[in-house]
Amino acid sequence: MGTWHQLDPAEVLQQLDTTIAHGLSQVEVTRRLKQHGFNELTEQPGESLWKILWKQLTAVMVVVLMVAALISLALGDYINAGAILAIVAFNAILGVRQEYQAGKAIAALKKLAVSTVKVRRDDRVQEISARQLVPGDIVLLETGNLVSADYRLLETSNLRIQEASLTGESEPANKTAQRLEPVDAAKGDQTETDLP
Repeated sequence: MGTWHQLDPAEVLQQLDTTIAHGLSQVEVTRRLKQHGFNELTEQPGESLWKILWKQLTAVMVVVLMVAALISLALGDYINAGAILAIVAFNAILGVRQEYQAGKAIAALKKLAVSTVKVRRDDRVQEISARQLVPGDIVLLETGNLVSADYRLLETSNLRIQEASLTGESEPANKTAQRLEPVDAAKGDQTETDLP
């Protein structure tokens, strides 16, 4: 169901067959892991060097420079044509190098950023890898926690979430456990001001 935010917390708990007090049993967690898989993004293969180079060479400004180089060649101005092509080549090499290194850096950061979360399972609080979260887990958020999945808030008290990495907004957004009426805003953009 894609509209969890439109249900009351009690309805969410009922549909996910869980409770705030007890959480899921380990047997149920195992079953849901088999059904839904791990809580992780599917890894997209990185772009090949040729594809990165192609993107560099087909950028609008580079195409304009190559057209200028061709016009210079046609007019017999070989020095300007050579200078323009040298700039295009230097720009392409530099762009490919930077984009390739950025991709490697992001991959390395993903490996380092293994977050853990506190969940209630089998009547007790446990700290698990965020990768092992399943639908219906009762996650206990505390100040400073990273939100490592799509959560449906069930209980809150003056909750403000820093969403700068997703939305670019520097101010934390107020969040609530109350159900939200359908609005045209994306789910992450819905705040307590969207309530009826």
